[in-house]
Amino acid sequence: MLPTCLPWYLERGDGPLVATAIHDGQGVQPDMLKVMALTRAERLREEDPFTGTWTTVAPTRLIGLRSRFEVDLNRPRDKAVYLTPDDAWGLRVWKEAPSTECVERSLAIHDAFYDEVRALLQRMVHRYQRVVVLDLHTYNHRREGPNDTAADPIENPEVNIGTGTMDRRRWAPIVDRFIVDLRNSDFLGRRLDVRENVKFRGGYFPTWIHQQFPESVCVLSVEFKKFFMNEWTGEADRIQLDAIERALKSTVWGLHEELVRIGLSQQEVPA
Repeated sequence: MLPTCLPWYLERGDGPLVATAIHDGQGVQPDMLKVMALTRAERLREEDPFTGTWTTVAPTRLIGLRSRFEVDLNRPRDKAVYLTPDDAWGLRVWKEAPSTECVERSLAIHDAFYDEVRALLQRMVHRYQRVVVLDLHTYNHRREGPNDTAADPIENPEVNIGTGTMDRRRWAPIVDRFIVDLRNSDFLGRRLDVRENVKFRGGYFPTWIHQQFPESVCVLSVEFKKFFMNEWTGEADRIQLDAIERALKSTVWGLHEELVRIGLSQQEVPA
């Protein structure tokens, strides 16, 4: 269990691969919690529970520990604290507006987080020349209630790969290999429905990274539909959770191989 009092958890490892789960967190600073209208269960529906466990696919892991309802690390600074229902899928987040001091404390987390990410990636780029970030998320598909008909699978793939914030041509070998390997992974005897830029194209986090490191860091925004859990109760199917982790791990060799093949990293393909 990671401590929710901290803004994030960072574990540094060897190799040019990073896995992030910036919406995994559920912590809220006490002064904000006092004026928050949403219950923990209501917040959990829009958070990305269990994504933190999947970050074990990479040696370097970065997990957000604060709820996106306190500060959303996947939005620009001026939108990082949800102040109106329009900011939060129509949800009434606050019983009364949080104080300026509370908001500034949360925005300070946003500032510090991006300073941390910049420093981390600078060190990794210096060592490996090129880096791949797996930006892990989940999304809802039964928005009207637990017994609602699931959203149309044509427009809601099991796995959406967001590549809309990158130079797609530059990173094509990485993107294409990742999608093929994830599609070809054995997911409990079947294949996952993996498609690109159908539901999401990527948020502020990959946008910022691609602006800061356009030629040296490739962010793959990986959104799993919550088919593996009940999005209304927060209960997950452990068998499917573990299968997703195995599917992600099956792509790691290919990512290293493509980095080496196109000369974007001096890191050897792991044995």
